[in-house]
Amino acid sequence: MASANVISVSDSTFETDVLQSTSPVLVDFWAEWCGPCKMIAPILDEIASENTAIKIAKVDVDANPATSGKFGIRAIPTLLIFKNGEVVDKIVGLASKKDLLAKLAAVA
Repeated sequence: MASANVISVSDSTFETDVLQSTSPVLVDFWAEWCGPCKMIAPILDEIASENTAIKIAKVDVDANPATSGKFGIRAIPTLLIFKNGEVVDKIVGLASKKDLLAKLAAVA
């Protein structure tokens, strides 16, 4: 479940919330049935509450197939980092908070 600092994004809001964002956005492509997705969620919540310069968004791949397909999401969790509407980094699978922070620091 998303925290106050993590937004849920849908096919219809992705362009506004992510592609048009003025700050970098880490997008978590996930599904309710995905074990590793549930494991990474609290890490993303922590990062979101500690780092307001980065926006964290979640896309449920089952409910939003158009966005998932557009970005070629084949495995979840997949995390895409967007800056100025472009994908600047990609992480597939479970990652540690340290690794995620290092990737985010590179684009901030």
